[in-house]
Amino acid sequence: MTKPISLGWEEWVALPELGLPAIKAKIDTGARTSALHAVAVEPFGSDRNPQVRFIMHPDPDDPSIEVICSAKVIDRRMVMSSNGESESRFVIEAPIQFNGQTWPIHITLTNRETMGYRMLLGRSAITEHMHIVPSASFLQPELSFDLYKRKGRRNITRRPLRIGILTQEPNNYSNRQMIKAAEARGHVIECIETSRCYMAINDHEPDVHYDGKALPRYDAIIPRIGTRMTFYGMAIVRQFEMMGVYCLNSAAAIGASRDKLLAHQLLAQHRIGMPNTAFAKSSQDTKGIIDLAGGSPVVVKLLSSSQGKGVVLAETKKAAEALVDAFRGLDAHFLVQEFIKESSGTDIRCFVVDGRVVGAMKRTAQAGEFRSNLHQGGSAINIKITKEERRSAIKAAKVLKLNVAGVDLLRSDTGPKILEVNSSPGLLGIEKATGKDIATIIIQSIEANVRSVVRQRYV
Repeated sequence: MTKPISLGWEEWVALPELGLPAIKAKIDTGARTSALHAVAVEPFGSDRNPQVRFIMHPDPDDPSIEVICSAKVIDRRMVMSSNGESESRFVIEAPIQFNGQTWPIHITLTNRETMGYRMLLGRSAITEHMHIVPSASFLQPELSFDLYKRKGRRNITRRPLRIGILTQEPNNYSNRQMIKAAEARGHVIECIETSRCYMAINDHEPDVHYDGKALPRYDAIIPRIGTRMTFYGMAIVRQFEMMGVYCLNSAAAIGASRDKLLAHQLLAQHRIGMPNTAFAKSSQDTKGIIDLAGGSPVVVKLLSSSQGKGVVLAETKKAAEALVDAFRGLDAHFLVQEFIKESSGTDIRCFVVDGRVVGAMKRTAQAGEFRSNLHQGGSAINIKITKEERRSAIKAAKVLKLNVAGVDLLRSDTGPKILEVNSSPGLLGIEKATGKDIATIIIQSIEANVRSVVRQRYV
């Protein structure tokens, strides 16, 4: 800051890195330390990386505006309040902004609910370039609390976030990569084992319990729910959604993608190319089921299949009939699907984040195998996809309302055919094949989508 600034005894200020574009502050040279209104103050992080999260109500006349803020803790000290009482307060550092000029100041956090101003600017924040005019007020440009009410306002700040990964395998590659990416960008991230969560369903404030106590407030949840945990995992994700936590993929979207029949019906409804598909359970019309899929060869899939398990190729009509009869005998729901011969044991995995393909790989089945899944021994290489393939992958993720998705498709003579849309795609194969840091792209997506203004309601 180099230009002289004149300040009255009250001014509009902004703390942009805290997501606070407008606050009325009292300028008080009698106080050494600046103070900011904060409720629900909650420390998080480690001794090496201490953070604090708090709720700010910037407008004293409108408590319906709630802003979640977080910042690195630089100290904790005893401060004498105006009524003569000592209080232990967290101290943070944040840039303050006057009329486009910005410089960092130290701020203590305290409940100023009974005060007329949500911020007090002390003398330690006043520099030699500032001139105080005690008889004047609002010498700097006027701001407005309406800045908090703009519809569709995305989070453009880079505040530290508290992120939880909902998973049963905390040490797998995907989770380790996202932890590494989040911590590199200043966030605190931790794994939450899905099966150890529980919740009370009542008319009180929703929360999720874990090992005997309620979980802390999270800014975002990354659902990494295994297929065996789908039903219970979706219930936990729904509970976090009810708490106002941003979930990378919603429970409804996860459910739609995991229900292969529903997913195919939604894709068909939106005219997205996919192999001819028939669905059955107890029908005795074996031939009719196979004919609906276009005749042999066909692929038969259990609805509960994943990673290529429960997926079988029937190359002849006789084999197809025997296979359909066998699946029917298991009293299982299954799909009979056209086999795309020209794909020759290969498929393409498009990794979609926030409506764009951030990486694509071609997977090839090992010799004697038609399933190209990497879990089935397939190999993968980076590939450049066509515009049509890109559009199909993006549209499939959008139809299922997935922010992050692994879209599997086949190249056919009549264009791309969507095989499956995965709501918890692994990172190992795509990062190895493309050389891209997909984990960081996911964390950047979370940063862009977590709201600072979390609730506007009548009270």
